[in-house]
Amino acid sequence: MFGRLITAMVTPFDEKGELDLSRLPRLIDHLLSTGTEGLVVCGTTGESPTLSHDEKLALFSATVEYVSGKVPVIAGTGGYDTRSAVEFTREVDKLGVDGFLQVSPYYNKPSQEGLYRHFREIAGSTDKPVIIYNIPGRTSVNVQVETMVRLAGIPNIVAAKESSGDFAQISRMISETPDDFMVYSGDDKYALPIMALGGTGVVSVAAHVVGNAMSDMVNAFFAGDLSTARNLHHELFPVFEGLFRTTNPVLVKEALNLIGVPVGSVRLPLVSATTNEKQELKEVLSKWTSEVQVDVN
Repeated sequence: MFGRLITAMVTPFDEKGELDLSRLPRLIDHLLSTGTEGLVVCGTTGESPTLSHDEKLALFSATVEYVSGKVPVIAGTGGYDTRSAVEFTREVDKLGVDGFLQVSPYYNKPSQEGLYRHFREIAGSTDKPVIIYNIPGRTSVNVQVETMVRLAGIPNIVAAKESSGDFAQISRMISETPDDFMVYSGDDKYALPIMALGGTGVVSVAAHVVGNAMSDMVNAFFAGDLSTARNLHHELFPVFEGLFRTTNPVLVKEALNLIGVPVGSVRLPLVSATTNEKQELKEVLSKWTSEVQVDVN
């Protein structure tokens, strides 16, 4: 439905930190030409917490128009207020997106019953497919297996993006939900292990800069070439870790700028990479692209 390699797309800004839609085509072309099969727009990597309502609408509209059906466009319309998330999902639904990513409510820490009702209400506001995004490290609440199984019984809740890092939970989630319920890794470094457990693929950050290799790894695994998939995982692992040495998406935006895909910096309260972080990033990326020159002291 969404592909196996989905990229959680960054949001391009100009040098003043304003939304820069003129940079969007170059970014999308780069992603689609390097293996991306679906785009998540306005997720955490897209700095959704610091985008205004109107900026999000403009970004969704521009992405849908430019992609023109080549790959699915999945809109991040979640939040910690159920009523607002329902209203926003209905509004964005009219723009022609192909599905929705719904992050767990953050900060207010609902119970499992509250989580279930929250996602049920949002799913009921659209006929389009919904992905549940479980990332307890950012939201302080974990969507437990029993709750995800209940949610999987709602017809248009079709997938989970799992970033808990709890492999016992992920294994149970895959085995106890219906066969057609998709479980994606929300962390690049866990993509191969989760696929080995029966997962569908990955919602990737690293695909911004090593998309071809990520695609090769995913395709090798599903072709049964486990040796190639495993070798690529190990080769890519320094990139997976290197992009997250500070808060995402600080370093992936820096990486894109380094390889000639200008996307600007991040918005406060996030800050640009330090000199040391930039140097470490260059060293990690230099193996994968000739465009990155490592400083030699």
